[in-house]
Amino acid sequence: MRKISAQYIFTSAGMPLKRGVVTTADDGTVISVEDTGGNLAESASVEFYNGIIIPGFVNCHCHLELSHMQNSVPGGGGLGEFIKAVRETRAASDDEVRSAAQKADSDMVSAGIVACGDISNNSLTFEIKSRSSISYTTFIEVFGVDTTKAQKRIGEAEGVAAAAAAAGLRHHITPHAVYSVSQTLFALLLQHISPASLTSLHFLESDDEREALSRRRGRITDSYKSLGIAPENIDTPADHLSTALTLSAHTGNLILVHNTCINTAETSALSAAGNVWFCLCPSSNLRISGAMPPAGLLRDATDHIVTGTDSLASADRLSILTELRLLQENFPYIPVEELICWGTINGARALKMDATLGSVEPGKKPGLLLIEGMDLAEMRLLPQSRVRRLL
Repeated sequence: MRKISAQYIFTSAGMPLKRGVVTTADDGTVISVEDTGGNLAESASVEFYNGIIIPGFVNCHCHLELSHMQNSVPGGGGLGEFIKAVRETRAASDDEVRSAAQKADSDMVSAGIVACGDISNNSLTFEIKSRSSISYTTFIEVFGVDTTKAQKRIGEAEGVAAAAAAAGLRHHITPHAVYSVSQTLFALLLQHISPASLTSLHFLESDDEREALSRRRGRITDSYKSLGIAPENIDTPADHLSTALTLSAHTGNLILVHNTCINTAETSALSAAGNVWFCLCPSSNLRISGAMPPAGLLRDATDHIVTGTDSLASADRLSILTELRLLQENFPYIPVEELICWGTINGARALKMDATLGSVEPGKKPGLLLIEGMDLAEMRLLPQSRVRRLL
């Protein structure tokens, strides 16, 4: 049993507790949370830390299998160029992919991540995820705009799903993005999505996506043509909003990733669905297109906001603390307490893991992190703020 305290405990289940005490069992399960009112009696049995204690982070969007691509894709070219670069440079030996993924998994553990929604196009990382202390939800990603290959694509995904089941991984088949699936493939995907499903969708990361759907032209469409796909065989859905609403009507929770170019009307319609979560990955957005997601616009419409790291192909590190710091720098009016909820309890709710993770409450086993180097007077993250795992 351990008794742990700090200057503040951010439980993600209520107001921050000044010098509160968290008592945990040997396995990390929270036994009690004591509000001392700031009057912590000195005791040899209480570990006290100078910083804030928070629950373990939940990373709602990652691509572990792209970890070998760190520093290999130049930034600033926009989404179309990024997609092209990933396609051209992601090839590597299985050993290279696994070695980089193993290091990335270890780095996420050190960065305080306890759960992760991870995109997989193949089974190369499955053994790593099955052995990790991170609780992974694997999204088996399907894409293909050529209507003649839709059945092949869904068959490949079913094979990856079988491998995930054999590895004991929680998994769901999911579309990559609205602009990257044909209507035929989308109809086949819906047969694999039910109220018991979780669905992840790259969504409105760039205005290139709108041009690809509405005008069948632009850098994304050009990338398809460069693969030899005949224009008459490209039959993507008509628009982002109706596609996302169709998914939300079929699935349990829908996680929309990026949302960099989402507008007010789309945000309102999607948040009204009740089961849609908006995932922000600012490091990736800044690297690819130099744009920040409209966190303020989303926050005005919903409290269903979560955070992700994206992959090392588009981010320097897999750190939720880094993403929260970027959001704070660009939206300084959002309290750090709220940002921490985005990176903890909201992520756990989006991945339907909040029965055990996401908040410091009796009966849960969320992991405990210490954030040091904060401005405790103003309650702000600083460039030197860092995270340390306590449990």
